[in-house]
Amino acid sequence: MTTVEKIKEIEAEMARTQKNKATSQHLGMLKAKLAKLRRELLTPSSSGGGTGAGFDVAKTGVGRIGFVGFPSVGKSTLMSKLTGTHSEVAAYEFTTLTTVPGVVQYNGAKLQILDLPGIIEGAKDGKGRGRQVIAVARTCSLIFLVLDVLKPLGDKRIIEKELEGFGIRLNQKPPNIYYKRKEKGGINMTNTVPLTHLDLDEVRAVLSEYKIHNADISFKCDATIDDLIDVIEGNRVYIPCIYVLNKIDQISIEELDLVCKIPHTVPVCAHHEWNFDELLSKAWEYLDLARIYTKPKGQLPDYSSPVVLRRDTASVEGFCNTIHKAILREFKYGLVWGSSAKHNPQKVGKEHILADEDVVQIIKKV
Repeated sequence: MTTVEKIKEIEAEMARTQKNKATSQHLGMLKAKLAKLRRELLTPSSSGGGTGAGFDVAKTGVGRIGFVGFPSVGKSTLMSKLTGTHSEVAAYEFTTLTTVPGVVQYNGAKLQILDLPGIIEGAKDGKGRGRQVIAVARTCSLIFLVLDVLKPLGDKRIIEKELEGFGIRLNQKPPNIYYKRKEKGGINMTNTVPLTHLDLDEVRAVLSEYKIHNADISFKCDATIDDLIDVIEGNRVYIPCIYVLNKIDQISIEELDLVCKIPHTVPVCAHHEWNFDELLSKAWEYLDLARIYTKPKGQLPDYSSPVVLRRDTASVEGFCNTIHKAILREFKYGLVWGSSAKHNPQKVGKEHILADEDVVQIIKKV
């Protein structure tokens, strides 16, 4: 029996099983089995031929945005209008057959855009070239899930299910669960919040499926069985996502007001280039980027070419390393003007965390 057939068999059994307290352990074990089989699909054997020609693209810029969606929803048109990069556009499905890279400049930053081939239902099980497409999507800093505005919710559900099957969690944070295997001592479970979805027996059932009999687990959130499996698997990626509702020229204002109530959405019309400003502004917000301006000694700040950093690396040390790694060897202290400073300028060390549009001057050792 192939991996895909085993997955379908387990999914069928889960669909047949009623959800209640008596079956929760059994369902937990089935979910763990399913996760292990999906991992086999995620990491196929080396004889599988890799990702395939045209799918590997070198990273450039400070953020990578992947266009994911069904065929013929306007991904290639949106890509061409945003970046000026030609991506094959036609009235038939599957026009784009490989990853087409492009770059868009925004707020002084280079953002890499990847137009991925359209995925189909069953992509996570290897249909079409879904496996390669989703493997590239896992490397993105942000996903634009492009939807046809005439049928957004149904398509959104199907694509989210495909991405989840490949370990991609959209607009979620990693569950706050501490987990560590040990040599002996059995399963030691603690929780700092009440657990309404799990008990020790269910945790033991999932761990036994992974042949884990000795471990410390601490729950700092009201976790589910799926959260626990995600932590044990350890190969999940948590990616922000914007749902791009394309072709809004085909609906009324009243219909547009309704679809805009879907969280994390931006309505656009790629053909007429409507609402691109909001799309790029939201992309900047979701990528969580910060512009840092340099100030040479005795001169005005240079506002023309900011150093753009992810906020999680936006320390003075990260700023110095982005300009040149040798700067830190001569670093004495920094002067910072802006919202991260208590007073302007503030004398800071290399650990200081910078905010968007701060101005920094580096003072070197004499």
